[in-house]
Amino acid sequence: MTAEFILEELLSIKNPEKADFLKGFFKTGKGHYAEGDCFFGITVPLLRNIAKTNKETPLPEIEKLLYSEYHEARFVAALLLMEHFKKAKTRPERKLVFDFYLRHTKQMNNWDLVDVSCREIVGGYLLKEDKAVLFRLAESENLWEQRIAIVSTWMFIKHKDFDPTFALSEKLITHKHDLIHKAMGWMLREVGKKDRLSLKNFLDKNAVQMPRTALRYSIEHFSPEERNYYMTLK
Repeated sequence: MTAEFILEELLSIKNPEKADFLKGFFKTGKGHYAEGDCFFGITVPLLRNIAKTNKETPLPEIEKLLYSEYHEARFVAALLLMEHFKKAKTRPERKLVFDFYLRHTKQMNNWDLVDVSCREIVGGYLLKEDKAVLFRLAESENLWEQRIAIVSTWMFIKHKDFDPTFALSEKLITHKHDLIHKAMGWMLREVGKKDRLSLKNFLDKNAVQMPRTALRYSIEHFSPEERNYYMTLK
C-alpha cells in the first residue's frame, strides 16, 4: 500500500474533461482560493473506492499523498486518515492520527478536503478533550485552518454540546471570506436541528453582526416568517 501505487491507480482513471470542470468548480484561477491546484478529474465515489481498497496504507505513505500536486491524491489521503482514526482503539492511537492531521492542516487546502476529514478526526478526538486548539486554529491566518476550527464542532453538536460552535462563530463573525460564512451558517443550522431555541437565542444576540450568507444558511429550516424576521435584522 504505497503512495506510488495509489497515484498510478488515480492516473489510470483520469478524465481530462472532468478535470477541466473541477478546476472551475474549485476556483483554481489566478487570485482564487485554490489557485493552481491540479486535478485528475475523478469522481468522489471512485476516490472512496480507492481509499477503501488501500485502507492499510501507512502514515508515511499518506503523507506523500498529502503533498501531491493533485487534489484527488490529497482527498484520498484525507479518507485514509479517516480509516486510521476509525480503527484506532485507544486514546494514544487516536492522538497519533490527530497530531498527524494537525501537522499537515495546510495540505487540507480546499473546503472538500477539510469537510470530509476534520469532523471525525479533529472533532472526534476533541470530543472529550480540551478544545483550545480549535481557537488557535481560528486565529490562524490560514483559511483552511479557520474552516477546520468551525467545521470540527459538528461532532460536538451531534452530542448536544453547542458552546464551542457558538464561541467560534462569535470569534469568526467578522471574517471576510465566504467559505467561512458558509461553514459557520452550516454549523449553526446543525445546532438548530438539535435545539431550535438555543440557535434562536444565539441569533437574537448576533444576527445583526452576522454575514448575510452565514445567517441565511443558519435559518434555512425556519418558517418563512422566522426567516424574514431574522433577515430584516440585517
